[in-house]
Amino acid sequence: MFKFFKRVSTLVRSELNASLDKAEDPVKMLDQFMRDMAEDIREVETGVAKQMANEKMLKRKKDDVLTLIEKRQKQAEQAIEAGNDDMARRALEDKHEHEQQAEALTASWEQANADTEISRDKLAEMKKEYQEMKLKKDTLQARAESAKTRTKMNRTMSAIGSDESKQGFERMEEKVMQYEAEAETSEDLRTSRTLEDEFEELNSDKKIDDELAALKRKMGRE
Repeated sequence: MFKFFKRVSTLVRSELNASLDKAEDPVKMLDQFMRDMAEDIREVETGVAKQMANEKMLKRKKDDVLTLIEKRQKQAEQAIEAGNDDMARRALEDKHEHEQQAEALTASWEQANADTEISRDKLAEMKKEYQEMKLKKDTLQARAESAKTRTKMNRTMSAIGSDESKQGFERMEEKVMQYEAEAETSEDLRTSRTLEDEFEELNSDKKIDDELAALKRKMGRE
């Protein structure tokens, strides 16, 4: 199982590199890889649990047979004390058969126990590697988000400082200056004197001169 997990881990890394090369979203890909690895761990945990259950069953059977062997030994001794050799013989025969069973069960249990210990160690190693990769995934995701932000900022700054943007500002500035010039021209037109205004002013000045001359004559100051 552990070798399979190792192959999966290698495949994850290779697919991640491929996804980056294809410009796929590494954040989403990393999340998917972690989900796949977590599922693999759950499957291995199920297998280890079955191994542990089998090991416990074999140990219980072995212990039961050993208990029975001890019982038959005592029964044989009891039969001899009672002077019943036939019963003692049958107890010893049954004891001998169970000793053979105990030998086979002991070997099976020892193998199952060794396999269970190895599987538990490998599972612990898998979980450790998973946590390490999870930490690395978090780091990679943070780096990816930071890179995206920097790229967006750089593109925005490049757009602001581009010739097209500058030309756009220059066009707007020219329009504003044109509006200002039009406003000044309209004010000049509004305050300019027409020919009628000049004649009216001339007639007004003549009236003042006539009135001034009449006043001087009246006062004898001509």
